[in-house]
Amino acid sequence: MTDDTNALAVSLFSEILTTEQLLRNRLSRVLPKGMELSHFSVLNHLAFISDERSPAQLAATFHVTRGAMTNTLTKLEWAGYVHIRPDWDDARRKMVAISPAGRQARDQAIAVLTPVINQVVAEMGATKVRTVLPVLRDLRARLERGD
Repeated sequence: MTDDTNALAVSLFSEILTTEQLLRNRLSRVLPKGMELSHFSVLNHLAFISDERSPAQLAATFHVTRGAMTNTLTKLEWAGYVHIRPDWDDARRKMVAISPAGRQARDQAIAVLTPVINQVVAEMGATKVRTVLPVLRDLRARLERGD
């Protein structure tokens, strides 16, 4: 790689990492009391798929360790946001589903997150956001494949 390519790569990832940190901070500040971004992400996923998942499946989906997912699920279960039951086909596994309270908490989080996200998009302009989305999706897909 040339020095220009190295500098471009470093600049790209520096911008992405800084943007990610700023976005997480902004969203975390408006989430309902006691809810973390990781909690919202799991609740949002379970609400979207409308089905149960094992902790291992959730860990794979979010690219985190099983231990990290177990920690998140324990907190969500304690809050009453998910139900965790034994897998009837394999007693060694568990299955996780969103509870009615979890769906309500997720909906409350969406209600407070949406204006923040909409404001950023409005400030940037829809055209610019539509332009950058394919690039970000391509980058994500390459990172998921390990290219």
